[in-house]
Amino acid sequence: MRTFIYVDGFNFYYRAIKNTPYKWLDFMSLFKKLLNENNEITKIKYFTARVSGKQNSKKPIKQGTYLRALESFIPEIKIYYGHFLTHEINATLVTPINNQKTVKIIKTEEKGSDVNIAVHLLNDAWLNKYDCAVIVSNDSDLAEAMRLVKEHHKDKILGLLIPGKTHPSKELIKHSDFVKQIRNAVLENSQLPNPIPNSNIHKPIDW
Repeated sequence: MRTFIYVDGFNFYYRAIKNTPYKWLDFMSLFKKLLNENNEITKIKYFTARVSGKQNSKKPIKQGTYLRALESFIPEIKIYYGHFLTHEINATLVTPINNQKTVKIIKTEEKGSDVNIAVHLLNDAWLNKYDCAVIVSNDSDLAEAMRLVKEHHKDKILGLLIPGKTHPSKELIKHSDFVKQIRNAVLENSQLPNPIPNSNIHKPIDW
């Protein structure tokens, strides 16, 4: 089966690999371990956004290094960029402090990835680019796109890979032919080589 994989990079990072030693991840190796032998992975679409260096100037450098590593080592991968939006909002305190019920906080949101994934998932189905599509996310906002694929392309198989230990979204499960959890053991055994062959790309030291 021609298999396209759609990775919600922001959702994946915060649910599966943040604060772990598994950030130098080889997605092709990971997906080959999780999927069946009859899944021929022809494209991995990775949706993310460039991180800001305002609070930590090393973050953009590390992210850039990793994205270059992916593109260098996995020819099937293509990266699509959304953007981060930072703004001040008033947030309500759980416990008021000196009768103060709200505080101003800086909120950073990743924008664009869920919409981009939904559009690509639908467009690739209409263009008959895949037999099986695998969504790597637990974002229920993708449920409608999955529903439309199943309604109009009944021959297409949709899979769901859930990052982290969280319970799968019931809305996503409704439209999935199979669901698998991504656990630490498979992450540990799916790391990129260091350095990347035929390049000067090295894993960040504190990863």
